[in-house]
Amino acid sequence: MSDVTVVPADRRVFIDKQSPQAYKALVAAAEAAREAAADAGLDRRLVELVNLRVSQINGCAFCLNVHTRAALREGETTQRLGVLPAWRDTEVFTARERAVLALAEATTHPADAAVQAAAYGAAREVLTDAEISASVWVAITINSFNRVSIMSKHPVRPASGR
Repeated sequence: MSDVTVVPADRRVFIDKQSPQAYKALVAAAEAAREAAADAGLDRRLVELVNLRVSQINGCAFCLNVHTRAALREGETTQRLGVLPAWRDTEVFTARERAVLALAEATTHPADAAVQAAAYGAAREVLTDAEISASVWVAITINSFNRVSIMSKHPVRPASGR
């Protein structure tokens, strides 16, 4: 008789809990990216827009839930959150914000060299080296968290009181 526990094939492993040291390293990287963003003059509201836009592209419900609340806490408006998937078709984002969002999208889809080159060129026009670096690091870390939550199928439950 075997001591192997059989679990349903569709039950996901919460990889953040299964491998806490790897997850702690990812959290530390995200904290460093946020610190780099702050040092470069990118406010937390813009960081949350990046987190949201990348999470929208990746379809990460858990991260969308977390970062929508964080963006609202930082003073982001519902109008800008509502149109974020179509930010290019609006007038509500500054040139700097547009450059950061384009870099975030190019980081999320790195195989599209033309899009990446265009985003980087636009960023060069309005962002400093520190802002470019910080923007890309924020996008890299949220992409990583998206993968953790998507692969783990972290649940999103109704907010209390609603």
